[in-house]
Amino acid sequence: MKHEHEAETKIENYSNQSANNANPTFCVAMLKNGSTIKIEGKVEEFLPTLKDADFAWINVQVDDLEGEGSKVSSMLGFNPTIAHELVKQRFSGYDDHTTELGLLLPAVRVRKLEVETNKLLVLMKSNLIVTLHGEHVTRLVKFARYAVTSFKKIPKNLDDIDKISLVLIRILDENNERNFDGIRSIQEQGEEISKYLIEPTFPRQELGNDIYKMKHALISYLEALWATLDVVHYLRYGDAEIITDDSIILQKIGMLSTDLTRQISISEQMSTVLASGLEVLQSIYNNQLQMLNNRLALVVVWLTVLGTVVLVPNTLATIFAIGTFAEKIGEINIVLLIVLSTIVSGILAYWHGKRLLSQPKV
Repeated sequence: MKHEHEAETKIENYSNQSANNANPTFCVAMLKNGSTIKIEGKVEEFLPTLKDADFAWINVQVDDLEGEGSKVSSMLGFNPTIAHELVKQRFSGYDDHTTELGLLLPAVRVRKLEVETNKLLVLMKSNLIVTLHGEHVTRLVKFARYAVTSFKKIPKNLDDIDKISLVLIRILDENNERNFDGIRSIQEQGEEISKYLIEPTFPRQELGNDIYKMKHALISYLEALWATLDVVHYLRYGDAEIITDDSIILQKIGMLSTDLTRQISISEQMSTVLASGLEVLQSIYNNQLQMLNNRLALVVVWLTVLGTVVLVPNTLATIFAIGTFAEKIGEINIVLLIVLSTIVSGILAYWHGKRLLSQPKV
């Protein structure tokens, strides 16, 4: 298992390195002559290509999505208010301007139990789809290696809206699949935490902190999935003018919704398991506390017995030392009385203490 994990880490690092080396701003276009091209560079360099394109996808990485999103969208012929309003949303958004459509989607990145939710902005019009994101979203740069092949598979006899809808579905699917990788990371950390539940020597405070982090990670992850599902629900019936109404293509959007629902169900099941783990941890705490209370109570009983054994003979000896008690009773009788009273008082103190311990706690 260790070697497999190391291999997966190397593959992921290599994939990230490849994505970092690639230009995050690119254009993939199906030209009117039937050829498919991919070019990298600046946004303004793509404008001549768009004039000869049947349909195209432009991906742009910006440093400040809120500050630069409107500028880039305006440069590509979109209403700048769409990007401006969508970026203000927390996780997801949907803005239909009839001839233009804007979507805001969460792009989740999970590192151990740290969930980072980035924003992915998608703008659409008749033959163009634009994706805008920050530097931490690399999934579309990786997918761009296969975008040319994906464009070639789109039938040329379809309407422009159908073509651009198929491109949107492929982008949404890629974003969802990368989001789904997050649950695997959280699950792996959950397995590590579960091993410590059966170790009585593991620091409980540290374990409780780890369980809290896992709970917070699951909640953040679920929020992102629910936000994505909301956006997909807006699309699945094809109500927007810019989205296809072809039933076959809409079925693919429905499949995205089904995948999201399944992942949400898996995450909720993990939440249930986590809640069970918290109950187990609480039971461990309660048992340890009860054992400590029992030990302290037993110590108190024995201290009471010892105190009684010392106090009773000392008190009697003090009383007999006053006046002529010793002469009248006799030294032997005094010794016997002190010994007998000490034994009886010790037994009574022990019996009373055990009786209190055996009583049920309310």
